[in-house]
Amino acid sequence: MMHNERCALTNVLVTGGAGFIGSNFVRYLLQVEPQVQIVNLDALTYAGSPANLKDLPSPERHTFVHGDVCDRSLVDGLLRQHQIDTIVHFAAETHVDRSIVYPEQFLKTNVVGTFTLLEAARQYWLVEKQKPLEAVRFHHISTDEVFGALHPGEPAWTETTPYAPNSPYSASKAASDHYVRSYVHTYGLPCSITNCSNNYGPAQFPEKLIPLMISNALEGKPLPIYGDGQQIRDWLYVEDHCAAIHLVIAKGRVGETYNVGGGVQPTNLEVVEHLCAALDEVVPESPHAPHKQLMKFVADRPGHDRRYAIDITKINTELGWRPRHSLGQGLQQTVAWYVSHQDWIQTIRQQPDYQKWLQRNYTKR
Repeated sequence: MMHNERCALTNVLVTGGAGFIGSNFVRYLLQVEPQVQIVNLDALTYAGSPANLKDLPSPERHTFVHGDVCDRSLVDGLLRQHQIDTIVHFAAETHVDRSIVYPEQFLKTNVVGTFTLLEAARQYWLVEKQKPLEAVRFHHISTDEVFGALHPGEPAWTETTPYAPNSPYSASKAASDHYVRSYVHTYGLPCSITNCSNNYGPAQFPEKLIPLMISNALEGKPLPIYGDGQQIRDWLYVEDHCAAIHLVIAKGRVGETYNVGGGVQPTNLEVVEHLCAALDEVVPESPHAPHKQLMKFVADRPGHDRRYAIDITKINTELGWRPRHSLGQGLQQTVAWYVSHQDWIQTIRQQPDYQKWLQRNYTKR
């Protein structure tokens, strides 16, 4: 099958671009695409923050719009006003623990939001033919959690692994992936999908494992480890993920899915041990060093998948992508970022929703 080589990206709509991966992608794209104009649509729910968009390179090529991906007339207006040729869809609720508590919110944002964008793109690109088809792309960011869980010794997931979502979060992402795929096959909408493993890096909301551990460690608080800590995840440094997305949008085949992973599969326990070592190195003067002494086992969460692992052969062979950061390097850069951005952590933590959530999810175990 031919590669669909695209014209250069010109006018890009990034949804969820004030969130963790989205804001890193906006930053990355402004650096590598000197002509690109970015429209960033974000609802600024708890996980998105204007603080993530401070000090952007070439900020004059970035327009922020506060709004919801489920708002069809807003999306229609943005596509027309900015003559959008590329949609990069990050906007999603992404935290498994939250999906257990608030499943309906995940259905709305992840499924209805994706559907709304697909319909708007179909109307603008296919029905009104406002752009040549070879110049447009709808790229959907998904997760490896749609594949369910792996037992020890089972082979890693490939793009053809059947979906078997286990949480309301992964079920909502699986549904949105199916919608994207159906729009390629039913309407000929030029779409691509990436399913990524666990991301980490600068500006990740501090409910997720790595930033939560870093901020707790800096304050000498316990580092909670679920169950026996032997859950295995594939960890991907966010900048490597951004490079993969950019490559798929530019050179990936229409209608194809590409798995993006970090190529390392440590246990959660090993990740926290790595982190403690990085903290010892970056903040040797900390009164809490060695930080390993803060680790504490807590009750496991319901339905906790044991192992995820993702096979990146396809994106490597077809597009030549592989992660550039080792886990050690990525964690060290991440720790250094958090240590030098204490103000960012404080801004996020002052949100009333954040305090309530930590209390509900971690304190009551």
